[in-house]
Amino acid sequence: MIPKETVDLILDTARVEEVIGDFVTLKRRGSSYVACCPFHNEKTPSFHVTPSKGIYKCFGCGKAGSAIGFLMDYDHLTYPEALRYLAKKYNIEVKEEEETAEQIAARQRHESLMAVSEFARQFFQDQLKTAEGRAVGYRYYRERGIEDTTIEKWSLGWAPSGKATFVEAARAAGYKDEFLVAAGLAIQQEDGTLIDKFRERVMFPIHSVSGRVIAYSGRTLKSDNPAKYVNSPETEIYIKSRNLLGIYLAKSEIAKQDRCILVEGNVDVVMMHQMGITNVVASCGTSLTEEQIRLIKRFTENITIMYDGDKAGLHAALRAIGLILKEGMNPKVVFLPDGDDPDSFSRKHTLEQIREFIDTHQQDGIAFKTELLLSEAGDDPLKKANLINEIADTVADIPDAIKRQVYVDTVARRFAIEADIIQDRVRKTRENARKEMPGRAGHDGKGQAGQDGRRQAWVDGRRQAWVDGRGQADGQGRDERVMADSDRPSQAAAPRIGNITEPSERELLGFILRYGCSELKFETDSEFYNPEGTQTVAEFIDAALAGDNAAFSNAAYQAAYDSYFALYDEGLDQDTIVRSLLDGENRTVAGVVADLATEKYELTVHNFSDALTTTDSWLVNFVPRAILAYHDKRLSAQQASINRRLAQASPEEANGLLAELSSINALKKTINIKLGRIKK
Repeated sequence: MIPKETVDLILDTARVEEVIGDFVTLKRRGSSYVACCPFHNEKTPSFHVTPSKGIYKCFGCGKAGSAIGFLMDYDHLTYPEALRYLAKKYNIEVKEEEETAEQIAARQRHESLMAVSEFARQFFQDQLKTAEGRAVGYRYYRERGIEDTTIEKWSLGWAPSGKATFVEAARAAGYKDEFLVAAGLAIQQEDGTLIDKFRERVMFPIHSVSGRVIAYSGRTLKSDNPAKYVNSPETEIYIKSRNLLGIYLAKSEIAKQDRCILVEGNVDVVMMHQMGITNVVASCGTSLTEEQIRLIKRFTENITIMYDGDKAGLHAALRAIGLILKEGMNPKVVFLPDGDDPDSFSRKHTLEQIREFIDTHQQDGIAFKTELLLSEAGDDPLKKANLINEIADTVADIPDAIKRQVYVDTVARRFAIEADIIQDRVRKTRENARKEMPGRAGHDGKGQAGQDGRRQAWVDGRRQAWVDGRGQADGQGRDERVMADSDRPSQAAAPRIGNITEPSERELLGFILRYGCSELKFETDSEFYNPEGTQTVAEFIDAALAGDNAAFSNAAYQAAYDSYFALYDEGLDQDTIVRSLLDGENRTVAGVVADLATEKYELTVHNFSDALTTTDSWLVNFVPRAILAYHDKRLSAQQASINRRLAQASPEEANGLLAELSSINALKKTINIKLGRIKK
């Protein structure tokens, strides 16, 4: 583990223009640099590097971050790997924290297992060149259309027929028996003797993300052998659920194309790569897992499932769709013509034909699941009702509120029913899932159990004052009926907040990331003036949102909000907070911060150049207006929901809804008077 002081030294020393300049040709433009973006194809430079802020941003594709973020995005390094790269570049000595005797032993054992696994790779490759290997293994590869260059690239090999040929070779090379067994390459029999785990099989090495061989998948060529594939057992260096066949060779192309194609078989993934479609991986020897999906998510949020079209393949695809959606990713499904798998299909068609087929035949995951289950339900109304509930439950797994709402609307149109009915099912499913989560603690709408640090006094002292100041209607305080949706489970259908409020969320977060530590100097006649002292932009916005129990609908914005205040509560200054977020391990947060903290960010309420003369007067004018605009959007969402429900409400229900609507209308009027949109 790298000590914190060394991490700080590395981050303080690294110059963003020097780091990126090692990979991209930068041209100076004023105090900044520009280049064609290395993350997407373009002819006109839209990639900007700003040394004074230590950030880069592409205004074409949206990629943004700091020096360490660039290394993680471009070279697909982990956070520690990127730190070590920078340390080497700037000749900074990295002294890892002193290891215990147990840690040293564990590290040495790990390296021993990696070494014997690498020895096995070379052994199996060499065996492919023997008489037996060429007559059986090599012949098989060639019959399947696998070329010599592909064999070499994938380190494909042959496990000989001898009972202990590998064991004897490994012993001769100095490897201990315990490591041969621990690496899953040998089996210890009852009498203590060792035999080879893999015999008479073509061998497919499984690489880690960094390219080291950690396991194997061996295929028999004997038709009478019931064990078609034998895979490495789980070991100290290989956990099946966390690895994918081909990820090392595919990761760059996955990131470049922003899509991963997921297939089932070993030969499928090899042949697709050979054809030229290199963003392909396979879940080797196991059903698709959450860990494997998260591994793919390091490089893209888009997955195309290309499984066999038989019953097992359909079932596996349906299961995969649910898992992918739960991780906040975007699944698509494409099935090849009957009788084809990716291997056979790739041998029948050209690269262009395959790409065109995938592009034109891939179907949205939920749409695919809907059509499949609908065909099974037929005209049975009960089956159809269960189908709608199942699709709604699938939609409920989507963590992003905006994506969830889009799917709610799509499903509602497909089945010609009210979106509120689908939304109600989705809300109840999510509520039940939250209740079932073990150890779920109280939540205050900010992603943390409570608030502490220097902003606490302002949150406590200004929360009610803000609510009363902007929310009173007809002499009453904030009506309980306009609380955040998560706080009123009795509501029949949640309002569609995501699409409406996201621009305002972006604006408020922009204020925080640009001016969070700046003081708001209200005049004494302002309703927000506090004689006890001034407050910062961050404190003011947080108190206003806490007063309404509001949380951002955009998950990335909320994560950036939470991360900012975690550092703010430590008493750090604005530049240090922003730089820490840019250099942090959470790349989603870093991307949001780089986007909203850049000079090209313009507030949607008013352009700074057209606003008041000083920053202080501009902030005290427009920060409260931005908060009012945000709350107005939230009320508009609730207003629209009530109007939809009124269309189907009974007379008794309508009376309650109309009273609720009247309260919301009064609040909106108060807000719009304050915004100057209407007169008193």
